[in-house]
Amino acid sequence: MKVAIIFGSKSDKDVMKGAVQALLEFGIEYKAYILSAHRVPEKLLATIKQLEIENYECIIAGAGLSAHLPGVIASHTTLPVIGVPINASLSGLDSLLSIVQMPKSIPVATVGINNSYNAGMLAVQILSIKYNEIKEKLVKYRIDMKEKFIKENNEGVEF
Repeated sequence: MKVAIIFGSKSDKDVMKGAVQALLEFGIEYKAYILSAHRVPEKLLATIKQLEIENYECIIAGAGLSAHLPGVIASHTTLPVIGVPINASLSGLDSLLSIVQMPKSIPVATVGINNSYNAGMLAVQILSIKYNEIKEKLVKYRIDMKEKFIKENNEGVEF
């Protein structure tokens, strides 16, 4: 069980920490890379091929500004790619639209702006299809989440 996390700039590192947190909560191995579809395309393609050789099962890709990285990755692999739009300009809406509007047959699953934690959780869900131990942890996580929510909100809300 291995997930790759790729983002285009060192400045994206804080946003992408949420994906790492989610994967670690479920004991999923990951490796993170700073690669750019525009500045080091050859290195990006070589890394994608190496991830396939090393049996990675999902790629989380964060991108701001032109936000091409998730789509470029998806165009070079059949592994599931989860895009994280990063708020680099225009409140991140430009990144969101760039990632979510992929051409037919080259999908990129896309989460909310700066919401890399949900990207990690989506990777967990994808892996839970194949790995029963992850599915069991995910079911427990959801039960615990619901119980915590009820406990915290059971007495109503005061203003």
